[in-house]
Amino acid sequence: MEELVFGPVPSRRLDKSIGVNNIPHKVCSYTCSYCQLGKEEKIQIERQEFYAPDTLVKQVEQKLNMTSHADYPDYITIVPHGEPTLDINLGKLITKLKTFGLPVAVITNSSLVHLDDVKKDLSNASYISFKVDTVNQITWKHINKPHKKLLLNENLNALLAFKQNYHGILATETMLVKGVNDSDEELKATAQFLQHLKPNIAYLSIPSQPPSFKGTFPTSEETLLKAYEFFYWYCLNVEYLFEYAANEFTPAGNFEENLLSLTATHPMNIDAVKELMAKTKTADWVLEKLVDENKVKRIRYEKQTFIVRSFNK
Repeated sequence: MEELVFGPVPSRRLDKSIGVNNIPHKVCSYTCSYCQLGKEEKIQIERQEFYAPDTLVKQVEQKLNMTSHADYPDYITIVPHGEPTLDINLGKLITKLKTFGLPVAVITNSSLVHLDDVKKDLSNASYISFKVDTVNQITWKHINKPHKKLLLNENLNALLAFKQNYHGILATETMLVKGVNDSDEELKATAQFLQHLKPNIAYLSIPSQPPSFKGTFPTSEETLLKAYEFFYWYCLNVEYLFEYAANEFTPAGNFEENLLSLTATHPMNIDAVKELMAKTKTADWVLEKLVDENKVKRIRYEKQTFIVRSFNK
């Protein structure tokens, strides 16, 4: 039997999670330039059945029965190697998975939310992550490379309409690509739209694995800091969403591990860093060592100094 369920795995969004792959490899409505899974094998927007919900539910049950109490998941997450809303049985799958007593999350590129049946299916999810990389039509086509029948304005309006009637946790994820969607104008426009959408949390991320298309690079730490500030100015609960080793997020009593964990989610003003150093009785040279090792960087922005996590190794 094909293995369609994996985990539990540590998740930056959802603590420990069991993943459910309800879509065959690379069947999607987008061909994102930064996708780490390679170029899509089939681009489509028509919904269909791929796997029987009972098959997926049985594999989840087997995985839960084999999981120890210490590793028991906090979420069941529908996060396939394609676009989950292409599954015509998504609503049935969510309902069946919730019988395990765990919240069910769906990580989607949000491209099909304009469809009434997709809205209905997603409404029963406990947590939804929507992709919002840009609100500019030209940039959207460049970075997300959508199916030719999709329309960005229709997508954005559908997200706003969906949010009005959704009662779960809604997150957004914005992937920043150097020279594509990271200009001040782009960042401001995206932040303004998200201010209207009012997600519970707005994640900023960067390509962290070899992308599908050459010439796709992560934005700089300086621009990422600026993006954070733009989102914060527009009253968004904003965090970074980076892929680092799991042990780097373990809370610890020493300054170095705390600083790396904290700056993985948001930049820190130098005064806050010094306060943390004082609380942990840490000497100044420890911060200098982290800078020299390129684990963190000092960046000046708006006449202030910030410590940010380095991601260009």
